[in-house]
Amino acid sequence: MTALDAVPGLASNTAAPASVLLRLLKFDHGWSTVTRLTHRASLPDEVAKVLLTHPERRVRGALAESAGADPALRARLLDGPASDAVLVACGPQPYGTAAPPLPDHAYARLLAHDDANVRYEMANAPSTPAHVLLPLATHEDPFFRRAACRRVWEELAPEVRGALLDDPDPEVRTAAALHVMADDEERTAWLVETRAGLFSLWEVLARGRLERGLAERLLAEYLDTDGTRLARLVGNPTFPADLAATLAGHEDPAVRLAVSARPELTEEQRAAVGWKVTEEDRLEPLVWVWRGRADAELLRRCARSAHTWLRRSAAVCAELPDDCVELLAGDEDVAVRLLLAERHPKAPPELLLDLYLHGTHRAVGMLTARPGFPSAGLAERFADAADPRERALTLRDPAATPELVERLSRDPDGFVRLAAAFDHRLSVNRIVELLDDPEVGFAAAANPLLPVAEMTALLDRAGVPG
Repeated sequence: MTALDAVPGLASNTAAPASVLLRLLKFDHGWSTVTRLTHRASLPDEVAKVLLTHPERRVRGALAESAGADPALRARLLDGPASDAVLVACGPQPYGTAAPPLPDHAYARLLAHDDANVRYEMANAPSTPAHVLLPLATHEDPFFRRAACRRVWEELAPEVRGALLDDPDPEVRTAAALHVMADDEERTAWLVETRAGLFSLWEVLARGRLERGLAERLLAEYLDTDGTRLARLVGNPTFPADLAATLAGHEDPAVRLAVSARPELTEEQRAAVGWKVTEEDRLEPLVWVWRGRADAELLRRCARSAHTWLRRSAAVCAELPDDCVELLAGDEDVAVRLLLAERHPKAPPELLLDLYLHGTHRAVGMLTARPGFPSAGLAERFADAADPRERALTLRDPAATPELVERLSRDPDGFVRLAAAFDHRLSVNRIVELLDDPEVGFAAAANPLLPVAEMTALLDRAGVPG
């Protein structure tokens, strides 16, 4: 069974030739093989063409989802079965990056497609470029005008924006008004009156510019009936400060927390409000901090505040001054440190390392991908560590010797052997041996140092047809 377990790794091997990748399409040991194949950074045209004409729709769908395939080949799926058009419309959605767009003629076909689902998916697809979306702002179908509002508002001409703000379709007007409500009391009032969807109202309460009369009416409406909405309202920096002050003793802790984080308060006034933030509380960045993030002194005040929410809000700002980065890197609140590690380009390497090794949040596993995550010196620090996660980090060190990599490839812990199996300093003989390790064989198969002859032999042992 070990050969079968290892084969899917070949789909991720950057050195695997088209002949090997094509054989993988005949491998039935789990759907992960095709998934890995289409998640490659680069998919050879020979392989993409086979996917294009494959009899199984799910395999053709894998081509439609491949960001590494030639967009022109993805577009040719439109010449196949009609049901494939929606696959093309949805397109690739790689994590953290944008997929190359289709040729313009493909978008024209999708926009004119008989199936409304195809047209709508195209307008919503993350890979659809701005130059395709911009003309949709004047399309006869309000769905497309709405999509243009959401996706390319900042790039629309002023006269087009004005038309969308007065569009005959209320949902289009809503989508447009959400972009201007922060500076427009009338649009904010209209959005509140129309209750334009629960989520939209949630945003309006927090970010729309409030006229005093509206603020007073909403306060009266929510005061004894809806603490959640009241907290959002009080957190709006345009909510009158004197009205917010009357809520400092409110029975709902969320309301008191919102009051305590108001921009006009001094540190002493904040401390006088009975607020509480736990490590598990998920808090959005404060609106007034995010809007003012270009002001270094404002960020400094927040970073030095005794209020956890202010420090968390400062931590997510890339504009945070260097002295505050160092300060928040040692913050007592783990969420402050984690947000800084995730979001700030100058997060200290030791902070990233400490959170990765000792943090409990699921996000810490992603910290090794941060540019500042340390590498130099890890071999000397962790080669003989008791913790397997620390031993595995040894392999990030460019100074780790081939002998050390070889030793770690025989580590009793599978996580360490897995990291070693990917390593480019591992000897070819050891990579081949690891193909028979049921825990890490797929990782060895993904190592680009694996000779093509060994890739072929692995497929033969697994019984994959030639």
